[in-house]
Parts: sequence; structure tokens; C-alpha cells
Amino acid sequence: MSNRKKTTVPSLRASDPYLEREKGKYENPLPSREMILSLLEKVGIPVFEEDLARQLDITESEADSFTRRLNAMEREGQLIKNRKGALCLTEKLDLIKGRVQGHPDGFGFVVPDDGTDDLFLGPKQMHKVLHGDRVMVKEIGVDRKGRREASIVEVIEHVNERIVGRIFAEHGVLFLVAENKRINQDILIEPGFDGGAQPGQVVVGQLVAQPSKHSEPIARVIEVLGNYADPGMEIEIALRKHDLPHEWPDAVLALEKKLPKKVVAKDIAGREDLRALPFVTIDGENAKDFDDAVYCEQRGKGFQLWVAIADVSHYVKDGDAFDREAIERGNSVYFPRRVIPMLPEELSNGLCSLKPEVDRLVMVCEMSISGTGPSAGQIKSYRFYPSVIHSQARLTYTKVWNYLSAEDEQDRAASGVPKPLQPHIDSLYAVFNALLKERLKRGAIDFDSAETEMRFNDEGKIEKIVPIVRNDAHKLIEECMLAANVCTAKFILDHEHPALYRIHEPPNLEKLEVLRTFLKDFALSLPGGEEPEAREYSQLIDKIKARPDGQLLQTVMLRSLMQAVYSPDNCGHFGLAYDAYTHFTSPIRRYPDLLVHRVIKALLKEEAYQPARTWHELGAQCSMTERRADEATRDVMNWLKCFFMKDHVGESFSGTISSVVSFGIFVSLDEVFVEGLVHVSDLGQDYFKFDAKRHVMSGERTGKRYRLGDRVTVRVARVDLETSRIDFMLDEHVVTSGRRTMTLTRAPEPVEEDSAPAPQPAAKSPFKLRDIEKREAKAVSHERKEDKQAKKPRSAGALLSGKKKKR
Repeated sequence: MSNRKKTTVPSLRASDPYLEREKGKYENPLPSREMILSLLEKVGIPVFEEDLARQLDITESEADSFTRRLNAMEREGQLIKNRKGALCLTEKLDLIKGRVQGHPDGFGFVVPDDGTDDLFLGPKQMHKVLHGDRVMVKEIGVDRKGRREASIVEVIEHVNERIVGRIFAEHGVLFLVAENKRINQDILIEPGFDGGAQPGQVVVGQLVAQPSKHSEPIARVIEVLGNYADPGMEIEIALRKHDLPHEWPDAVLALEKKLPKKVVAKDIAGREDLRALPFVTIDGENAKDFDDAVYCEQRGKGFQLWVAIADVSHYVKDGDAFDREAIERGNSVYFPRRVIPMLPEELSNGLCSLKPEVDRLVMVCEMSISGTGPSAGQIKSYRFYPSVIHSQARLTYTKVWNYLSAEDEQDRAASGVPKPLQPHIDSLYAVFNALLKERLKRGAIDFDSAETEMRFNDEGKIEKIVPIVRNDAHKLIEECMLAANVCTAKFILDHEHPALYRIHEPPNLEKLEVLRTFLKDFALSLPGGEEPEAREYSQLIDKIKARPDGQLLQTVMLRSLMQAVYSPDNCGHFGLAYDAYTHFTSPIRRYPDLLVHRVIKALLKEEAYQPARTWHELGAQCSMTERRADEATRDVMNWLKCFFMKDHVGESFSGTISSVVSFGIFVSLDEVFVEGLVHVSDLGQDYFKFDAKRHVMSGERTGKRYRLGDRVTVRVARVDLETSRIDFMLDEHVVTSGRRTMTLTRAPEPVEEDSAPAPQPAAKSPFKLRDIEKREAKAVSHERKEDKQAKKPRSAGALLSGKKKKR
């Protein structure tokens, strides 16, 4: 018998480099994901779960937890099981992980997580998934259009749980056609679970079976919204289509009941009392949530400006029910005639709204601003502090503008601005002009924008669509808010505390090349090389502003800019020409502002603020909710405009080409501010070529050219409420392009490529240019379907067999 000691072989788990991290997260830590991946890498072949568990000394009590970890790794694309059920490393199989982006015509794309080019998915592949699903695909070659093509290996995650759409019936079979046209599959309604819905009605379906290679998705009706044309139905659809939270959880309602009805004495303690100062709010006529109040005094040759912002963070505590719901909503959403607020009404329109003649808790940014000389408009000093104010009046942009533009005392008296407050409005206007000088010196970009407003009658129908004119009253408040926001960013940077910044990166090289190519045709150029400054954009805008084609040129310049987002990485704000910028002034309706308030309060106490999520996660969430709100409001506006134009089919309108795309031209009408498509097949008897860089469509034989900004006359040919699409036909009138007026009843002479456009008759601006932080909406469809195909439902036989028929 040997006297040698028995050697103990150390467990693989003991060598886990992330063991301590796992111990900090779990009472009974499992091998880390990194450890599992490393072991599979070393083994070099697919491994069954039982063998992997044996090698990692997984006990019987840990088996279920270990399986859940492996399933999670599989869902996130780190692992995949082969046909035998063995675990494989995804990277070893040359698989690509990404998100499905559906197309209304039945095909789709995979947008890879690694940022590489999209991969094409044919209709057969798309039958296995729905738009938005996460998948693992294998590249299988190149399609006939030269696109990378893929085959779905595995669906990692089905993201669609509820789908809003309309009910159709054929041969006794009920099916749901999704309102989101990127979901091309029709969804069968499980027998006996139609919720009493009638064909044609709009419903919400709960998916009980996801699509597969051989079967259609199946759903149960869980909510009947009503008939398609019911008043307000477009908003109900948009809320569900874009997954906008719109109902308050019980925890929020319970917490709302505990709120005081007014500011109480204990809340004022420790705050600077500014109730004696004549603060005012200046907002639109229909506003109900008043985030900000302003007051200004002239002091010598300078100004003292107070910007008071509702102290939402006093009532919405980090992690409470209000906060949890606010972060999911991200922002308030403003539809025509309806608002989906970020916070409950008791806060948004009550305690936090800076109403007149009541005490309100605020966070104040007090600034000293120079008023004359080369330094006019520069912020010399600033400070932040919690305060209480008592607003003197709720003024509107119209009242303030009437006062500022009044020619005599009688006009000023009739403006609606109370006489005791008029000197304070004069001070605000004076500091605005000083700040405006600094803005011009800084070189901030200022596009002329044309917003529109829908006017409704008592029956809820649109009477007309009118432009909103921005005047100096709007700009006055805007400059005050910009000043407070830039002070906030500097305050946070100086204290080196993490937060969310509003960043707007410079245009990339590709966008710059497209812009400069376009400008060459107009004998214009943008200096600055690969890194132009905002000042150079601004100088070019000033140069072209008075030209008849100035609006066209501004539109193309706007499209060259990037989208502004929220991020903890300060990259500056290109459009506003700020080295650092953040949002502080609207915590009632924007979650990033609420976060910034918490940071400021922590810094004032010489503390640090650490949110529950990482700052990068918060930035991504707030950017996503902002885009989601934009898309939802755009859907509603498009539907309402379609409904409005139903009564104008066959009528002719003058308009301007607002976009040129490969499948036609979009035209924005002058008087009604509605946009529609003239399909390429309706441009004339010719082959038309699309030039993306020059934003032009040119006929090969006739030389007809349709360019962005050209004036045209069109007739309303068709309005489709289901797709929110308006189709135009060119009327037999004229197209104004460059130096020539082209009659469409005969072939025009070609326009020389290198001829610079000469002055043409000025027209009202039809472009709906939002501020530089928003992108132009994408075209609704890449190809136009025939009317009978768009409306023809699929046969019941095709639905049950899983085969597709065109409809």
C-alpha cells in the first residue's frame, strides 16, 4: 500500500477570473459567462450541456440555474445549439447576430449588431420572423442586386407580444392585418378568441404563437379599439403601434393621491425666496404644463437674468413609482388635441406647473450677462440654487409679440401684457438682443423653419392646416433657455460629474460630399474641408437666404447634418456651436432634464448622484423614446392629413418638390401644407434616372428634369387611409426649374448641368423643417403597390396552409 499523499486537483471553477464579481452578484455564484466561453474555446468542438456541467462541477442543486445561464447566453447570441443539441460558439460558425427590419413588400433585412452592412432576407426567410425580432443568420451569398443575402439560422428573441391592426374575415377565417406595415404577415385569430370584434374594426392582438417556416403567427384579441375612422382612433393606433406607455400603473395612481394640493411650508424651508420678483411664463396659447418662468433686470450696462425651472425632482424621487414610469416614457408626447404626459396630471399640470398667482418650487439659474460692446451677450457669471417663486402672469407668445411690435401706447395697452409688467418685458427683450449678438458671433446655425398647426371643428374634423410663424417672442424664450442650458453643462463639466449631454456631432464625410456636389450646381461651396464649423454653415445660409432658391438650398444643408442624441460623452453641439450643451429647462416633459436636476442638487450638496442604470443606458433610452415619440406623432399627422385630403381628390394645387427619391418625387402643397408622391411611372413617357447627389430625376429621351425645390402643379389622384399615403398626378401646367419654365404638355429643352439657377418667382415655404436636432421623415414605402393588390386580402386557404398570395 502506497504511503504517498492523495493530490487534490483544483476545480476549474476556482480558476474563474471573474469569480469575485460573481460572488458580489450572487449568493451561490455560477461559472461566469467568460469562463464558459473560454472553456468551449479550449475544447474546440461542440459540447453537450451535461458534459460541460460535469467539467465545471455543477451540482444537482445548481443544474437549473446553470441551464438558465446557458439559455440566456443563447438568447444573446453568444452560444447556439446545433441539430444534435450540442453547444457551439457562435463566432466559430461565422454567424451574424442582428435585428430584423421588415419591409411592406414582404422582404426584409438584418441590421447586424457589429455595424456592418445590412443583409437581405427574402420573403421565405421573412416568413419565419416578424419585424424587430433578433436573429442569428448565416451569409449565403449575393442577390441579383448585389446585396449581401442571409439565411436565418436561429431566432434569438421574438420581440412582438402585442400587435395592433384591423380584423378581416374570409371563408369564416378571421385574421389580423398589422397597422405596422413592416409586419407583412397576416396573423390568424385563434377560434373563439376574437373578443367580439367585427371585420374592419381595429383591435389589439396578443400573440400566442410566433411565425415559423411552415405556419402563420396566431393571436387572441385582447382589446377592441373601435372602427377605423372613429375620432381619435389614429392616436389609439399610434400609441399601441409604437409601444408608447399611456396608462398609469396602480403604483403611480396610489402615489399621486398622496401628493399635497399646494406647496407647503416645510417644502420652502432652506430655499431662497424669490416670490417678490415679477416672474412670468411665456408659452403657446394651448400650453398647460409650464416648465419655465423668466425675469430680467438691467444693471448698469449689463443684465441679471433669472431662469426658474420647475423643481420636479423634489416630488419625483429616484426609483419611486413616478420615476420608474417617467424613465419608460422618456418624454411627453404631443398629438393634435391630446397629450400623453411623462408625469401624472397632478404633477405636470398641477404642483410642478408654474401657474400664475401661486407659490411654486423651482431650481434657478441666475446669470450676469454683458449688454454692450464686443462682449455683449456673454455670460460673466452664474449660479444655481433651489428657490420658491410666485409667477405674476401667464403670458403667451402672441401677447408678448403684440406688445413688442406695438407702435404706440394704445397698441401696447391692447397687447394683453399688464402695464406693471411691461418694463420687465422690455428688459427681457434687451437681454435677448444681447444674447442674439453673441449667437451670431458664435456662428450657431439658424435655419428658417416652417411649422404647421391643424385647426379642428367641433366635430373633430380638420378645418384647415395653417403655418406657425416664429417671432421674437418665441426666440426670446429660446435664447433664455439656451443660456441656462449651456451654464448647466459648464457647471457639470467644471465639477467633473457624469451626466447626460445633448450632443450634435459634425456632419460625416459622406454627407459633406453629397452636399458639396449639390452646391456645385449652384456655383456655391462650403469651406472647412473635412471638418467645417457651424459658423461656415451659418455664413452660407446668410448668403443664400435672400435667393428665390434659398429654401431649397437650406433643405439640402439641413439633411447633411447628423441627428442630435443624449450621451454621457460630451462631443459638443455642432448646430448651436457650443463646446458643451445639456437639457435643464423642461423636467416636466423630458427625463434627461430631470436627471440633470438631480446632478445639480447633488453637486450643490458636494455629493455625487448615481442613477440605478448606467449613464450610457440612460442616454440610449432617452434617445430612443424621443425617436419613438417623433415617429408616433408623424404617423398621426400623416393619417389626419390623409383624412383631410379625402375631400380634395381630383382638385389641383401648386406645390414644391420637397424630396426626390428613386421611385418618384414628393410634392408639398402650398396652401394646405400636405405632402404626396408623384410616382416615377407618372412623370411622363420616358425612362427617368435618379441622381441622389443632385436630388434630381432626369428623363433620358426628353431631358425633363425634376429637382428638389422645383415648382409644380399637381392633381390629387388617390388618398389611401390604410397606408396614410397621398398620390398626386402632374397636372398639365408648368414646372419651374432653374432659368426655364417647362410646359409638361410637350418635351422641354434640356437644362444645362453647369448653369447656375437664376431668380424665379418666390413661393411660400412648403418645407416642414424642424430644428436641427431632428431628421427628415423617411419615405413611407420603397415601392408603390397597385391599388387592387394593396387592398385584396389573402385567401383563407393560403392562410391555413402558410403559403403567401399577393394582395
